[in-house]
Amino acid sequence: MNSPITIQPVIMAGGSGTRLWPLSRAGYPKQFLVLSGNTSLFQQAATRLNSLGGDGVAVAPPLIVGNEEHRFMVLDQLRELRLEPAAALLEPLGRNTAPALTLAALQALEGGADPVLVVTPSDQTVTDEAAFGQAMRRAVRAAAGGAIAILGIQPDRPEIGYGYVRSAAADTGEPRVAQFVEKPDLATAERYLADGSYFWNAGMFVLKASVWMAALERFRPDIASACRASWAARSTDARFVRPGKAEFAAVPSESIDYAVMEKCPGSAVDIRVIEMAAGWNDLGAWEAVWQVAPKDAHGNAQVGDAIVTDSRNTLVHATSRLVSLVGLDNVIVIETADAVLVADREKSQDVKKIVAQLGAEQRGEHALHRKVHRPWGWYDSIDTGSRFQVKRIMVKPGATLSLQMHHHRAEHWIVVSGTAEVTNGDQVILLSENQSTYIPLGTTHRLANPGKVPLEIIEVQSGSYLGEDDIVRFEDTYGRS
Repeated sequence: MNSPITIQPVIMAGGSGTRLWPLSRAGYPKQFLVLSGNTSLFQQAATRLNSLGGDGVAVAPPLIVGNEEHRFMVLDQLRELRLEPAAALLEPLGRNTAPALTLAALQALEGGADPVLVVTPSDQTVTDEAAFGQAMRRAVRAAAGGAIAILGIQPDRPEIGYGYVRSAAADTGEPRVAQFVEKPDLATAERYLADGSYFWNAGMFVLKASVWMAALERFRPDIASACRASWAARSTDARFVRPGKAEFAAVPSESIDYAVMEKCPGSAVDIRVIEMAAGWNDLGAWEAVWQVAPKDAHGNAQVGDAIVTDSRNTLVHATSRLVSLVGLDNVIVIETADAVLVADREKSQDVKKIVAQLGAEQRGEHALHRKVHRPWGWYDSIDTGSRFQVKRIMVKPGATLSLQMHHHRAEHWIVVSGTAEVTNGDQVILLSENQSTYIPLGTTHRLANPGKVPLEIIEVQSGSYLGEDDIVRFEDTYGRS
């Protein structure tokens, strides 16, 4: 009996998803959001890849490539699925997808192994899991034979937001990739749709780790050597692997397509396209979210508390209050606790211009929600004014905040539910529901949850400066001191 093909799932979990603002932000980007159902896009990607086992295929624990800021989000969301990653590779700074895949390949090659990498973004949707599995297993078999396999989607509309792949019949095996084509204009996209040999490039790649490294050495040796230098300087902390920061800064920023894939047709590199008819969608903008969302008879899609009347082809996403629409066509309304977006549905790609302006003005809504997730739980800034701020804070069971001190503010803590262990100067006390304490300005303090249920408190801050940067950390479980 033939031994099974071992596949190494590689999930690209970086990126900030700026075109899905205000729901997606740098501090909590779209891949970690639950846009439909009860799992995030990242969790859906991990579940799909984990289910590829069987039929001569063995699945290894996933490799995650992301950034430092989201590392605990990655682990928390995988634990909800009862999945442990092989490793979380933490990029010190963004260098696009080619260096990210190179880090994953180097990790996969450790110890002399050479698995088939199944590489997927973490921000896509698939509605037909069985068809996804069938296409992926075809791709895995092609890759096990030494080819690079990419997944192609048969277009159903003249889409100008996607890259395309032109296929050509092969003497044996899957169709070859004859050409990669960048995002076309509308007339060209209509011609591609009519032609029948063009597929959308799904951004999913299946290939052996050694095949990727050989192709990268052939086409972009500068990226390969710089990534190897950064990998040699890596440090490891439990599941986290951190490439050398200074060395990674010298890595050229380039996508997988530009660095390697587009150079393969016509070369000695064997590259194939596998058609996948699995209800795929790349949720790059709100228009794409509307495309995949359930709709009423008039084409209206809604999430949350919304009332829509006399309107057509709209998308409403309400998170914290009632949103009502009357007499609107082709409009998107996205509501969060601290920001509202109203846009022409067909202009949803331009939301990134709003995000760029927020960044230029250094506004907080650019990167963070009012509710901010932390490794130990979250806090929600529910009110603020001159010299005061009120936060609702949740601490996970067993979690501990840093031992810290503030120069410019004092704090009152009131326990709403659960049990709090409070370090307040030289004292350590336990507080239960409806009990409170006062942390004077300049006092070393810490909050912990020693219980088995979430701890919730209300924190009232008062002082001359209330910014998050007024924290002096002395000890920290999460390496931030």
